[in-house]
Amino acid sequence: MAEDEQPERLRPDRPVTVDDVRQLMGASTPHFALQLRNRIRNLIAGLPDEDPARIEGEREIARLERIAFTGETRG
Repeated sequence: MAEDEQPERLRPDRPVTVDDVRQLMGASTPHFALQLRNRIRNLIAGLPDEDPARIEGEREIARLERIAFTGETRG
């Protein structure tokens, strides 16, 4: 899992949507959680606090941080 973003999502004239955040969330596993967290953080960085995509992104960042450190057990 790379932290590079799809060029389409980086276009300055394209608004960030909740669906953009959810597309990244779909691949979340403990193994890739921190890379996904960084991609979401970069995606929502310039959004205002009340933007729905930012709210969803911050919620997902918190979840990814939890599963990154506690979500995988090995036996």
